[in-house]
Amino acid sequence: MADVQASGGGIGLCGATFIVFLILKLTGHITWSWWWVTAPLWIPTALALGILVIVLLFMLLAGIIGALIK
Repeated sequence: MADVQASGGGIGLCGATFIVFLILKLTGHITWSWWWVTAPLWIPTALALGILVIVLLFMLLAGIIGALIK
């Protein structure tokens, strides 16, 4: 008999939060801007990109300072 493994998956916390916000917006329970309703989709991406930019800038500055010291 073959061992079958199911992968985890699903929509995750951000996806579930977006769906809740979307339903609340469409039913009129919240009057938020669409930017805030879709925030669970774009804020994690924006944070990851921001951290990536900071790390890359740090690496660039460390390389420049390292080259100046030599």
